[in-house]
Amino acid sequence: MSAVQQFILVGFPGFQDRESKLVFSIFFLVAYLLICLGNLTIIATFTLDENLHKPMYVLICNLAILDITFSSVTVPKLLAVFMFDFNMIPYAACFMQLFFYLALGTSESFLLMLMAYDRFVAICNPLLYPTIMTNKVILKQITLCWVGGLLTPVLPLILAFRLPFCGPNKVVHCFCDHSSVLRLACADILINSYVALTIALSVLLIPLAYIVFSYTRIIASVVKIATSEGRLKAFSTCGTHLLVICIFILTAAGVYISYRIPGTSEDIRIMAAVLQNVIPPLINPIIYCLRTKEIRDSFVKTVKRGKLLSH
Repeated sequence: MSAVQQFILVGFPGFQDRESKLVFSIFFLVAYLLICLGNLTIIATFTLDENLHKPMYVLICNLAILDITFSSVTVPKLLAVFMFDFNMIPYAACFMQLFFYLALGTSESFLLMLMAYDRFVAICNPLLYPTIMTNKVILKQITLCWVGGLLTPVLPLILAFRLPFCGPNKVVHCFCDHSSVLRLACADILINSYVALTIALSVLLIPLAYIVFSYTRIIASVVKIATSEGRLKAFSTCGTHLLVICIFILTAAGVYISYRIPGTSEDIRIMAAVLQNVIPPLINPIIYCLRTKEIRDSFVKTVKRGKLLSH
């Protein structure tokens, strides 16, 4: 049994003054509202337009759902800490947040890999694409991403539950991060630490390696057949996708590794973890959707249709 019944979220240890908390509150509130607005717009556009019910757009819609849920696991509590100093979190709620943060982050990593595979087949094997990537197939693959994400944190969570927490109960973070919570256990956490690190790096770096491989093949294929304008567009699109994917995956991997490096700034580590939870969901609607002509046109038609109905 654990003596600790609730944890206290410290936030950023180096920024405890009222002015800093106000700045963080405004930034993360605006970011969260934009995340919800951008991703809900994508989901609504996809739902209302049957022409978008194709594998690529099914994937984009699922990414939007993941982005909203992933950021919603941490940002509302983070805002409560900064805006109202409501930094208490019950023991069970802390472990629930920890589980869903890991599960949804893993699911997104798998989904980004699946999206890279979809683009790889579409560009490198266009004749086989309608056979390989049907809606039925893509829904099965998306289900595997979600199930894989939900199963991945089970072992680290079981191992963490076995640890006694006798106090102190201050989590040096803005939310219940796995490594930050483990550090409060009054027992040896070496096995927990290595299991978590191995699983985390596997579910982050293996998808990243495949994504980089896929985009390299895509760029090589485009260079052979496209005009100079087409090549520039392909480099721009692939480069933007890879940049956001790298922010998401490499930042998460860096945060996990940083716990094993003595002298790493707590504030920098926490900021990296929080931005990894906020920046990709904020940018994804722009790079995957607003730059996709078919979705952009569908959104404009939906808005116009709504105006006509209101008259």
